[in-house]
Amino acid sequence: MKILQVDFPYAGPFGAEMAAQMQQLAESITQEPGFLWKIWTENQANGEAGGLYAFTDEASAQAYLEMHSARLKSFGVPSVRGRIFDINSELSTITKAPL
Repeated sequence: MKILQVDFPYAGPFGAEMAAQMQQLAESITQEPGFLWKIWTENQANGEAGGLYAFTDEASAQAYLEMHSARLKSFGVPSVRGRIFDINSELSTITKAPL
């Protein structure tokens, strides 16, 4: 399993309005190859949004990052930061990670 961390500048909407506007996108993400789950992140005070994703393998995480970065840039997002991490399963199990 790999974790993909993505964040980018975002002017809104946030909260329930974001959820309503992004529902179709959220549903489409679940169909991506290797996708396991996503936690959506937002920080209205700093004008940021993003997410933490779990993928079955690095190739799937990398392919999604490339596609998602291009999509965000086509929406006018100036910069997208994405990083892929391994998981330390032993410690993550102790801290109740959904593995």
